[in-house]
Amino acid sequence: MLHAPSLLSAFLLFQTPAPTQEPKSDEASASAERAASAAERAAVAAERAAEANARMAEAIERLAQGIARTGEPAPEPEKKEPEKKEAVKKDVWDVTVGMGLIFITGNASTITFNGLVTAERKTEDWIYAVKASGIYGESRPPELTDVQQASQVVALNAALQLRGDRRFTEKVSGYLLGGADTDHVRSVEVRGLGEAGVGIIWFDEKRSNGGDSYLRTDLAFRYARETRFQYYPTRMDLPDVSFGGPRFGAAFRYSLNKDIAFVEEVSVLPSLIEGSRLLITNQTQLNVKLTKALAINTTFLLQYDSEPAEGKVPTDSSLAVSLAVSF
Repeated sequence: MLHAPSLLSAFLLFQTPAPTQEPKSDEASASAERAASAAERAAVAAERAAEANARMAEAIERLAQGIARTGEPAPEPEKKEPEKKEAVKKDVWDVTVGMGLIFITGNASTITFNGLVTAERKTEDWIYAVKASGIYGESRPPELTDVQQASQVVALNAALQLRGDRRFTEKVSGYLLGGADTDHVRSVEVRGLGEAGVGIIWFDEKRSNGGDSYLRTDLAFRYARETRFQYYPTRMDLPDVSFGGPRFGAAFRYSLNKDIAFVEEVSVLPSLIEGSRLLITNQTQLNVKLTKALAINTTFLLQYDSEPAEGKVPTDSSLAVSLAVSF
């Protein structure tokens, strides 16, 4: 038999409703975000897989087309027109021709003509140079009458030189030189010469204004044979002579700009055979360009020979003005 309090407790237990459990909102939200992220990644992966399949299909199609074209001749490559390149001035001759004339009439009659031709060609290994010159002049003194028609030759000479330089380096070269000249006024009938030596270019600079500067020195041995004959005032044969020895030469050029240039050349030759003869030649030149090809040259030439022909003075000098054309 149950006691009353026990029955009451049991009744209250059955009548009291069970407590309601509330959903955990934070955990549900995090789960939803993870699910959405997973779905997004799956979509991206699916898109990439589709792109990969498309590329694979395209590659298979190209492979099939290549197999189908096997055995067909390859198409000829398109012919391209050769590119037009600007002409480069290379390994050509630089030629200069100069001429001067003086003609005087009246109380005295004088005519003097001089000409000069130079040519030079430079290659990677060689330098070639040619130089030829000539002067002719005659004069009739005022005391002579027109009936006499006498005149006196005051200048008659010519010279030719050939030179070839073999470059060992950019600055140093070995060279051979040969030439011949004649000077009737100085009683030189023919003088033939040969020379071998070394040339050194100390500097060769170009400036932005078109000017340049250049210095070359030569150290060589020269031998020459000189046949002599007196043409004026009376004709007579003279003893021939030879000379040979070391020669020192220098050539200097300085251009103020592309139009004005100063050139200095000097040569010193002491002879070691047949006496103690000394020959010195100095040439000073001022070149002024009038146009691209035309220039006016003023040249002063000094020649010294310690043992000239009989009856001749040791020093000769000349001043000449001429027009020069470059090609």
